[in-house]
Order: sequence, then structure tokens, then C-alpha cells
Amino acid sequence: MRAAPTTDMGTSDAAPNVQQERVLDAAILLLSREGRDALTTRSVAAAAGVQAPTLYRLFGDKRGLLDAVAAYGYAAYLKGKQKRVPGGDPLDDLRAGWDQHVEFGLTHPAVYTLMVGDPRPDDPSPADAAGRVHLQQKVRALALAGRLKVSEERATALMHASCSGLVLTLISMPEDRRDPGLSALARESVMAAIATGSEGDTLPAKFPVGLAGAAVTLKAVLPGNGPLTPGERALLGELLDRLAVSKK
Repeated sequence: MRAAPTTDMGTSDAAPNVQQERVLDAAILLLSREGRDALTTRSVAAAAGVQAPTLYRLFGDKRGLLDAVAAYGYAAYLKGKQKRVPGGDPLDDLRAGWDQHVEFGLTHPAVYTLMVGDPRPDDPSPADAAGRVHLQQKVRALALAGRLKVSEERATALMHASCSGLVLTLISMPEDRRDPGLSALARESVMAAIATGSEGDTLPAKFPVGLAGAAVTLKAVLPGNGPLTPGERALLGELLDRLAVSKK
């Protein structure tokens, strides 16, 4: 059993078990002070004032506990992101998401490293999976606006890899040696690679981006239950994905 995602480091929309919340608070404190290696079942149980069997009952095993801690920390990140009302430009919203992601990672490095520093292709942590869904929604908004140069999948993968890699790189450096302009430089390089109307892009916003851009936009706006049969939709989706990687 894994802990329910929360909206803050100490509160939860789902009103989690008081004992569960105490364990997660203790784990977050240990993680921040002593690092991931300090998160043993024995140390967390002692810090929370519970018996080790209680941790197994609440989280199943150590991996379940680590996933719950990451989700607990990620909820605070999401709460901050949700305070911003989406603007009229989906590219600006994507930029804001990048900046908030970097800010969270540098403010909570131990939690962030726990979230993204242990890749599991076949079984991603709930926190990492939730982050990807949030990013996919912002990329989809760009596609619906006809602004993507590449497929949604490629844009999402490039954004995730570039931003998380940047944060992990900055975390690994002493604070006084971090380049304050590195994040903006990396962000705008990615934006120019995936979307029109970005800094360094020679095409104006909403300019048709050839066959690839048209395929990406068409796939994004296709109705979920239109006149096509499921088989026809699958075939069209495959064809559009193939066209989306076209260089024309």
C-alpha cells in the first residue's frame, strides 16, 4: 500500500492517516538532513515513533516508502504550479513550467533526486509518472495551437530529459559555482527545437511548419469519437506519427 499523494509537505487533500503523515514528515526531514541513505526502515520508524511493522503495513516495503516520500514532495511542487493561471500563450505556460520545475529541484534537492534520480523504465515512480502527465498536458496545448515542430512524444521526451538533466547537473554543483543563466539558455534551446514563435526561431507563431507540423496538429485535434472506426483511427495515427518525423 502506498501513501496517497498530498498537496503540501504536511497536509493532504485526501486526509491521510495521521500515523502515515507522521512517517512521511519524519522521512522528509531525514532525507533533507542526511540524504537518501538515511532512509532505512529502522531510522524512519524511530524518527516517526512507530514500530517497523507499521511501515510495512502502510507502504508495503522500502521501495513503497521511497515512492510515497517522492509523491509527498512532488505534491508540494504541483501545488505551486497550480497557483499559476494558464495564460493565452501555451509556450509561455511551458516556459513557466520549466522555471518552476528548476526552482523546485534546487529548493528541495534531496526530494527531487529521489523523484527522478532512480529511473525505472518498466515501473516509474508515481511522482515521476505524474510529472510526465503534467508535462504532456502542456505539450498537447502547443500541439492544439498548431505550434509544435515535432511530435508530442518527442517534444515531451526532450523537455523532460533536458530539464531534469539540467536540475541534476546544477544540484551536483556548489551553489556559488552555478551559472545563473544556464537554465534560461537550455530552456530556450529546447523551445526553439520544438515550437514556433520561440526565441531564436525564424518562424512566427502559428506559421505552418510543413508536413511534420501539420501531422502533429492534425493528430492533436482529431476527435476522440468521430466518424472513424477504431481501426481507422489506429491506422491514421500510425501514418501521422510517421509524417511527424518528416523533415519536410
